[in-house]
Amino acid sequence: MADSFLILAQAGAGGSPLGTFGFLAVLVAIMYFVMIRPQQKQLKEHRNLLAGLKKGDDVVTSGGILGRIHQVDDSTVTLEIASGVRVRVLKTAVSAKGTIPAAGAPAAAPAEKKEEK
Repeated sequence: MADSFLILAQAGAGGSPLGTFGFLAVLVAIMYFVMIRPQQKQLKEHRNLLAGLKKGDDVVTSGGILGRIHQVDDSTVTLEIASGVRVRVLKTAVSAKGTIPAAGAPAAAPAEKKEEK
């Protein structure tokens, strides 16, 4: 009985090379659609963002600095982060465009519901 089990196990373990190749192709396709393609899309959007920077845009740097663009060069951007305070940063450090909240305005807090019984 044990001998017949070993013979069946050896016969089934061979598999076809076409099946193995198909499995690897499916794994590569999954990796492409889950990891590589979204990263390339995000990189393309960031390049378009950097190419579209112009004077007067409100931006946020990757370090969290909020500022308004004062000057755009080939590889750097001069940001005005406060009245009369200008900082030069690399273009690649700009992570997003957006509006800068006023200095005196409080940050919008999320509405919380409290249930009382």
